[in-house]
Amino acid sequence: MEMMKNFTCIGKGHGAPCLPATREDWEALRREPWLAQMCERIEKGDEQLKHRLPVWTPHCAEFKDNHRAIADALKPLNRLMLDFDEKGHTEEIKAKLLESSPLEPLLIEESVRRGTHVLVELPDGMDADTAQQLMKEATGFTPDAAVKDVSRCIYMVTEAHTKYVNPKLFDTTECKKTNTNLQLGGANKNNSADSVDSCSEKTNLCFKGIKYEEIIREYWRRNGGEPAEGERNVKLYQLAVNLRAICDNKKEVLMEIMPRFGLPEMELKAVVDSACKEPPKGISKMMKEIIQSEEFKVDDEKLDADIEDDTTSNLQSQISNLKMPMGIKDSIEAVGSALEMPVLTAVCPCIGALATGVVLDVHSQKKGLNLISYIAGDFASGKGSIDPVVEAWMSEVLALDKMYQQQEEEWRNKKKAAKNKKEQPEEPQLPVRYLTLNNTVAKLAERLANTEGKHAFSFTPEADTVAQKWKSVMSDFSVMLRQSYDGSKFDREAKSVDAVNVHIDHLLWNVVMCGTPDALYRVVNNYTDGFQSRIAVARTPDNTFAPLEEKPHVLTDRQKDRIQQIAHLLPLMQGEVVLPRLEAKGRAWLEKIRLETMKNDDRTKARQRIRVCVTAQRMTCCVMLCKVCETLIQKHGCNGAETLLKQYPDKWKELLQKTQTPQMLEIYDAIADSLLENALYFFRDRIENAFSSRNYIGATNGERTKRGKNDSIFERLDVQFTFEQAMQHSVAIKGANVTRNTVMQMLKNWRNQGLVLMTEIGKYRKVES
Repeated sequence: MEMMKNFTCIGKGHGAPCLPATREDWEALRREPWLAQMCERIEKGDEQLKHRLPVWTPHCAEFKDNHRAIADALKPLNRLMLDFDEKGHTEEIKAKLLESSPLEPLLIEESVRRGTHVLVELPDGMDADTAQQLMKEATGFTPDAAVKDVSRCIYMVTEAHTKYVNPKLFDTTECKKTNTNLQLGGANKNNSADSVDSCSEKTNLCFKGIKYEEIIREYWRRNGGEPAEGERNVKLYQLAVNLRAICDNKKEVLMEIMPRFGLPEMELKAVVDSACKEPPKGISKMMKEIIQSEEFKVDDEKLDADIEDDTTSNLQSQISNLKMPMGIKDSIEAVGSALEMPVLTAVCPCIGALATGVVLDVHSQKKGLNLISYIAGDFASGKGSIDPVVEAWMSEVLALDKMYQQQEEEWRNKKKAAKNKKEQPEEPQLPVRYLTLNNTVAKLAERLANTEGKHAFSFTPEADTVAQKWKSVMSDFSVMLRQSYDGSKFDREAKSVDAVNVHIDHLLWNVVMCGTPDALYRVVNNYTDGFQSRIAVARTPDNTFAPLEEKPHVLTDRQKDRIQQIAHLLPLMQGEVVLPRLEAKGRAWLEKIRLETMKNDDRTKARQRIRVCVTAQRMTCCVMLCKVCETLIQKHGCNGAETLLKQYPDKWKELLQKTQTPQMLEIYDAIADSLLENALYFFRDRIENAFSSRNYIGATNGERTKRGKNDSIFERLDVQFTFEQAMQHSVAIKGANVTRNTVMQMLKNWRNQGLVLMTEIGKYRKVES
């Protein structure tokens, strides 16, 4: 008896390397307790687990590189695997085939979905279509028409699922000859060898041997499941954006492989057209993670060269893959996944203002969660959906302020009534915290002085309100926000006795602005005073050609209630906290960017990273505080959580330390990468011009050249290079304004860092690449 390796591929995990085995190995695997447990869980409804079952293909041979389902790596045998999807008819099908089958059965088994797998021997010259028709007539059931080529595998099942095994299953002496009538996957000759491998059936289109339907299934698993009502179009658009790089950016392939969920042909075409409208980019980080995961194990170095370094879509995907806590998760669901990063950037200042007593140690500096953010997007880009979310977070503050404003209105009425009286009603100094930006400097300063040491908060859905109202005193606005970010002292004195005089020891004021990019440049018009680096900027995605959603996202009562539960607990947290793992994460990110920028002598990016790190740590701490609240609510209920925090004031600190898990800390990277990307996207040109710097190539008209990991000056140079070569590459990347002095300083920095050694005057050698 021959080894099964001539025709069998078994691997623990769908898409795993093929593991040749004997019949004894095959039978032993089917008796494994873990396999029985997996099958039982799948039969009870755990569908995702199905794709981790071992697989095998007893109808083909000669696996190149010991992998399955690669069209040019397989040789089909005179066998055909049939899949009957009708549930609960395995015994009936078995009885009919064993009584009078037109083709000899080699294996009959019940699948985990209670369908039926049948492997049959084909006579010479019979094709798959003919065989399927014969089996339909013999059994009365229709086999799946797509299951007829060598890229189809069978999921392994237990011995109990196996209903019939023909001894010939393990005898390959009669089936060595290749059956040319079976389809070999029909790879498109017009595609490159490393590109899309298209099989003849729509469901068998594949990328590097992996069916797109399996990639899509894994994509849904990692991104919250298939679209729910109202989010179909947006989620399909995001899927198309991620798939296009592994489809050669071909619309016709996307049209074939994209799921529709009832979407008409023309609407799907609009989604695909919109996803493909920009110039082709590399494979997204998330898609790379999927195809190189344990599920599929595509190990191809060429994928690395195709990865996009730092695009907004990838940053969005990073957030999509992370599990957000209660409140944050509800905020994202209320606006849709396309606005994940914008809404996160908007609600973190809310959380920081509510948790006004929390002081976070960042780089040994203890500051409150002081945050300023700007959500930039063209008109009708979805910014407006963030408004009700912000209002939900700040609802308790708004309710209290409303009461204070009523008291102020009563005072005004009394003041008017006592206009000519000697006794005048005393003006109340009420701690209003939700401050409008449509105000004067004096009135705003007065409000900020009356918050009783708590954070004030301001939100504007139209940043142009700020630009117009503060046009003549924009420098004052900038100073106030810069000092609020640092929590530093703020003073305002006036000569007149009646004028507003303000002395604030620690200015605490969190601000969120939404507006167009054009308005952003009117709000931030100085690039040397540090205001720009203190603002967390998020971008709404380009929805110019995106199809209209069937059901726009709205904040539901349930989402609002969950947000308000978290918001209610945040003010109960008081005290200083040191988060060592978060600090270490921030320092590691800083060092990574420092080395990257040093290799390219990118001073602008190197400078931006410093405050981005601080802002990202504060924002991540905000998310962690929500996780603490969620944990308490789940364990004790909202009222019980409130009681616990009052009885044990330091309990939140203990829980906060425990939230520093690797999964939670991944949020830091996503936030920091996004903030740095957007700061450079919007401001690089303006910063460099403001500092009378060189003209940065490719950064005109608001666009920015995205450079890959091999495009830095350092990476372009050979292992041994001269000063003149360093000069040439510096000019090539940074422009004609590069001087010899700047290159000499760059090389000095490299030497101090240990990246290069000077071998002789004017000559250098890399220590590491």
